Amino acid sequence: MNDIVGSKKMENGIVVFWMEKDEKKYDSFNYSELIDMKINALDLLEKPKSYKVDVSGHKLISKK
Repeated sequence: MNDIVGSKKMENGIVVFWMEKDEKKYDSFNYSELIDMKINALDLLEKPKSYKVDVSGHKLISKK
């Protein structure tokens, strides 16, 4: 699990960013995926540091 350091709204979803060593990595999630994971898209955009990303499983998890 990696801590998300930022997020950005895209046309059909949200891109999240995290750091691996000294490199900034990213992955995108469409709105349907976010709904299936019960992730609030607006909350993810406003408070990205409240989430972690499971890169291998392509999942987001709330730290709350």
